[in-house]
Amino acid sequence: MNNQDIESMENRYLKKFYHFLKFAEDKIMIGFRTKEKIKDDWYGLYSSDILDFDAGIKRVIYSLLNGNGIVQPNSSPIGADLFFEVEDAFIHIDLKTVEADGNLGDYIKNIFVGTNQNSYKSEIKKADGESFEPMRFYEPSLPTFYNKSKDSQKICLTYFITVLYSKENLDILNINILSMPNGELETHYKHRPLRAGKTLAETRFNFNKVSKFELLENQPSRVKVVYFNKDMREDFKTKLSFFEDLYLKSEDK
Repeated sequence: MNNQDIESMENRYLKKFYHFLKFAEDKIMIGFRTKEKIKDDWYGLYSSDILDFDAGIKRVIYSLLNGNGIVQPNSSPIGADLFFEVEDAFIHIDLKTVEADGNLGDYIKNIFVGTNQNSYKSEIKKADGESFEPMRFYEPSLPTFYNKSKDSQKICLTYFITVLYSKENLDILNINILSMPNGELETHYKHRPLRAGKTLAETRFNFNKVSKFELLENQPSRVKVVYFNKDMREDFKTKLSFFEDLYLKSEDK
């Protein structure tokens, strides 16, 4: 399997999950609103330090993905929150929630990734492309292929669902699904997919630097927008123009 084949498979499953999430969009939004039915019992206990809305969002989206009946969940302790097998791949999907007022700057450029969530091994460089002193190397826990060189070999694919919400009223502002390059693609993308965090354990996926499938014809996007709240605050909308443009383009099709 060459690098173009890898990107073709990454793109194929990105489109599958995007279309599934779009198909399930009404159920997702209904699921997010179920908290309102019991608001009197949890409101006031909510704290971004305790809940951060993360657990509730994960329950809704993961229940839909796990319940589609076409994947086999995998019980390996090393992997993303959602880890399953399909006919020709092992797929990791992790969900990231971000509160708009405090973290919007990072959300539009990069997201935190855990070592158990990706296979991209590379040097991490500074924003100007220079090496750190001493040099920093990122070592993920996932392989690029499971059972590599065996008859049962299958590629490892990584996706992230990002959800932006308002802390003020917990309204959903934006939902995206992102494809992070498989580690074999380091020969093409080099250090670009990785951005330094405070430590190696806090490395970030620098998706704004690798937002296209660069080896495929017409370079389709590695970022797909599932939901964009057109009624969000104008200052949010201005900062999220990259996602809004992708959303509007998808609506035109």
